[in-house]
Amino acid sequence: MSGGVLSGLGKGITAASLGYLLKNRGYSVTNIKCENYLNIDSGNINPIEHGDVFLCEDGLEADLDLGSYERFLSEEVGHKNFTTIGQVYSAVIEKTKNLQFDGATVDAIPYVPEEVIKRIMTAAEKHDIILVELGGTAGEYQNVIYYETYRIMKLRFPNDTLHIHVTYFPNPSHINELKSKPTQLSVRKLNEMGIQPDIVVGRAELMIDDKRKEKVAYYCNLSKEDVISNPDCDTIYDIPLVFAEQKFDEIVLNKLKLPVKRGNLKEWRELVKKIKSVKAKEVRVAIIAKYLATGDYELQDSYVSLIESLRFSAWHNDLELKLDLISAEAVEKKDKTALNLLRQAQGIIVPIGWGERGVEGKIAAIKFARENKVPYLGLCYGMQLACVEFARNVLGLADAHTSEVNPDTKNPIIHDIPFEEKYQKIKGDGASMRLGAYDCVLKKGTLAYNIYDKYDAFVDKKKGLISERHRHRFEFNNEYRQALEAEGFVISGTSPDDFFVEMIELSPKLHPFFIATQAHPEYKSRPLQPHPLFIEFLRVSAAQRAKK
Repeated sequence: MSGGVLSGLGKGITAASLGYLLKNRGYSVTNIKCENYLNIDSGNINPIEHGDVFLCEDGLEADLDLGSYERFLSEEVGHKNFTTIGQVYSAVIEKTKNLQFDGATVDAIPYVPEEVIKRIMTAAEKHDIILVELGGTAGEYQNVIYYETYRIMKLRFPNDTLHIHVTYFPNPSHINELKSKPTQLSVRKLNEMGIQPDIVVGRAELMIDDKRKEKVAYYCNLSKEDVISNPDCDTIYDIPLVFAEQKFDEIVLNKLKLPVKRGNLKEWRELVKKIKSVKAKEVRVAIIAKYLATGDYELQDSYVSLIESLRFSAWHNDLELKLDLISAEAVEKKDKTALNLLRQAQGIIVPIGWGERGVEGKIAAIKFARENKVPYLGLCYGMQLACVEFARNVLGLADAHTSEVNPDTKNPIIHDIPFEEKYQKIKGDGASMRLGAYDCVLKKGTLAYNIYDKYDAFVDKKKGLISERHRHRFEFNNEYRQALEAEGFVISGTSPDDFFVEMIELSPKLHPFFIATQAHPEYKSRPLQPHPLFIEFLRVSAAQRAKK
């Protein structure tokens, strides 16, 4: 599946939606994303530039499209479902160093496309269908390798390979008509590379009418039925149903000469009905965010997984979610608008973050939530800074901090630990991190334990064992456990060997709902199965409003 005209059209959502429909018809489906950049993964890319890094169960830090695959298909993805040009070139160069090409002159073509083909085939193992998403747009020099890969695969597997081209139909305001010329030119670019798309998916504000479909079909060597409309919708979870009405999945199966098995979209239709229904109540949540600004624009893409998790839980609770992304730096500077939004919040979240910028604003927001009994959920950095805030303002350790921000603090509540292979992975120049799924034992009688118990979310209930995904370097300093616990600070979750503090909370005597985790539950939440922590956070947040 390739893209044309401009980036950000939603190839990932298109691939995930089609994947869901094919899976719904009884096929085993998987995806792979082929990225253009030389980075080995997405972990060290600024989220403002490339959106939310999606953390997989096996520790892969990937493009946000892998999150769409997991949420739509309810299947875990990982390293085999993601590749970059950097990975591919590194693998080919390593093979030349190890004399694996028998002395051949290793040119980019065919050796690099063959490495991509190998990765696609590995990802496809044990599945009936694999959806391959090519990053970028047709005509960019960065992704020519991927288009060569498709051309070779089409020659090698002519009956088992389809090319779906996702393109754009603009609607100029002074004309008020969907224009097909950009799509025609984009397909012409594919033709120049020796590729004829089998299906064109047209992104547009509106449904593409028959006249436009006929024009595209005529100029792009297609049947009118092979032009699929992908309009703006109230929710992205509408898209599988929009595609189903156009028989997109049936067209794909017929072209692949596969049986069109019976599907049942009842569960998905009920989900969309719930999303669009008038909600009983609303809940206002503030996210104290760091990664927002890009030039003159403000983005939410840096927090996609978190925002989607909140939406899933709001739908589950029959709540209308009102979301305020508040700049941590604005809170730090005591900006009036930011502080007013903070005061209006029924629930406050401090999410993932790195480094010093905005850190005092996050700590100030945590203090506000703790002192004013506003429900609080801390995620990763949000747990670490909750520990710092408690140490500063309850224990009286004024210089308490994380050694990530202040290496010289006398009270490093959060610190880095020596590398141990059983715990961490090396990222970059000696930097160690915990990446991927790790087990946690919850303490009976705690808020955390009760939440996981309520939704039957234990891996092993007898042991109080859960599993969540991690992506961080610094850890809670065990030297401060006893001092914090003496003041009502509750360590409700630890690693099975009791070495890592994984989850903290405040006693119900001190706060109605104050809980934070070193993990990232937002990466495991799905529309049909919201994560328990988010469900309960929103439920309590909405109830708090009535008390005020």
